[in-house]
Amino acid sequence: MTPPDTRAPRFGADILRIALRRNIGAMVAGTVLMGLYQAGETAFPIALGLIVEHTLQHRSPGALGLSIAALAVIVTTVSLSWRFGMRVLQKANTTEAHRWRVRVAACGLQPVARDVDLKSGEVLTIATEDADQTADIIEVVPLLISSLVAVLVAAVALGLADLRLGLLVIVGTVAILSILSVLSKRIGDSTQEQQARVARAGAKVADLITGLRPLHGFGGNHAAFASYRTVSTEAKHQAITVAKVNGAYAGAALALNALLAAAVTLTAGWLAFEGRITIGELVMAVGLAQFIIEPLKLFSEMPKYVMIARASAERMALVLTAPPVATPGSERPSAGSDLEVDGVLYGTLRKLKFRVAAGEFVAIAAYQPRAAADLAAVLAVRVPPDAHEGAVRLGGQELGELSVEAVREHLLVNPYDGEIFAGTLRTNIDPSGTSRNVAEAVEASLLTDVVALHREGLDHAVRDRGANLSGGQRQRLSLARALAADTDILVLHDPTTAVDAVTEQLIARNLAKLRRGRTTLVITSSPALLDAADRVLVLDDGVVTAEDSHRNLLATDAGYGAAVAR
Repeated sequence: MTPPDTRAPRFGADILRIALRRNIGAMVAGTVLMGLYQAGETAFPIALGLIVEHTLQHRSPGALGLSIAALAVIVTTVSLSWRFGMRVLQKANTTEAHRWRVRVAACGLQPVARDVDLKSGEVLTIATEDADQTADIIEVVPLLISSLVAVLVAAVALGLADLRLGLLVIVGTVAILSILSVLSKRIGDSTQEQQARVARAGAKVADLITGLRPLHGFGGNHAAFASYRTVSTEAKHQAITVAKVNGAYAGAALALNALLAAAVTLTAGWLAFEGRITIGELVMAVGLAQFIIEPLKLFSEMPKYVMIARASAERMALVLTAPPVATPGSERPSAGSDLEVDGVLYGTLRKLKFRVAAGEFVAIAAYQPRAAADLAAVLAVRVPPDAHEGAVRLGGQELGELSVEAVREHLLVNPYDGEIFAGTLRTNIDPSGTSRNVAEAVEASLLTDVVALHREGLDHAVRDRGANLSGGQRQRLSLARALAADTDILVLHDPTTAVDAVTEQLIARNLAKLRRGRTTLVITSSPALLDAADRVLVLDDGVVTAEDSHRNLLATDAGYGAAVAR
């Protein structure tokens, strides 16, 4: 397999050149095979004309049998060349689309690595539809060349019969392509705009679904729905515009191709009537006039697909060329490192400072939910290191000095709204299939009742966003995934807000037991989790105002008791 091109493409044209260059072998093979297919298709009416001519002159059964054998060879060549040619091209197309999907997704998954004015829904569209349409260029070029071969073979064959027939095909083809090139540019521009508007609509509906419950809470759902209707209507109108342009293009291509075929047929009939071509040549000309419609149709459609591929490549370039917000380092922390937050000033955090020693279980009782969210964002590297004052260190090394892969390997921040994916319970808990403690994670998170409830057990199907699970089940599934990762440092943000008090108490005990000897930080107001921690830090007004065990704080700090009591 050709190694991936790691150079950053600057424009859509660069992306297309990279795709063409690294698939040159498959494209050459596909072009040869598809050229054989088109040549065989063109040879069929030529062979029929020769058979008619030969039969009328010689009337030999042997010659007729030889002609039929030649037709069989042509048919076999057409069948096999098409089958293997399309197999080669489609394999290369699918592989190339996958490469670009991975590359765009990698940019989207890098925390705070890309400064792109696109929402996640738009990036998703670029990584799927645009990647597929860009990779289509690998099929388009060989099909374009093979169609050109068919047109040229037909023009040469007709030209040998009569020069005027050959010139008619060449001049007509040039005229058709000139007319359609204008429409193809319009299609490219319209498609690029449509993709952008559809992506914006997708991003808007994703935001709407995520925030539907709080929107209902303060009555903002009607305004949100109105905003989505506006974006959706714009996308619909643009889709209609693209459909109209595509329809005009297809209609014009079909009409022009049919007009050229009719012109060739009528000209051949007139020449035969005048005695300037033979009956066999007339049969060949009529057959080629009917056949040439298909390669001409294919040939005339290719500019449209080239423009669509270029438009999609330009959208991918938006993501791939976006400058990094923060350039990650290359260092790696040592295993069993401690976690230190040193004077962090960000959002509601005011010079926040604390340290969690290696192997320690610490809980943070945040009196303001916003402060808890800001702290989780900083620890998850969703905030660029230069966007806040102070430093976050793993084993004495600042996060900015570490590679993203190293941070993810040693530090996992599990958000309170962890995403649930379509798949199974097992694939949600262990997406990579490499965890060795799935059973322990399921037991510690008390997901055992969900597993036991279904005959398939861990292979029970889960719908996208966990639509077939309750809120508590989704939260426990997210917690099980975090525990199964078994990272050196685990940060949990409100992991038990959707479960009952008894379940919460059991989860707290299991969590402390399973994570014993591993560094764990829980941002929570749960009395059970606070009690299970080695010590509790009180986060009030962006700073640590108290530090002790949960029970000592209850006995000595009335404000703490009021804040965490349920």
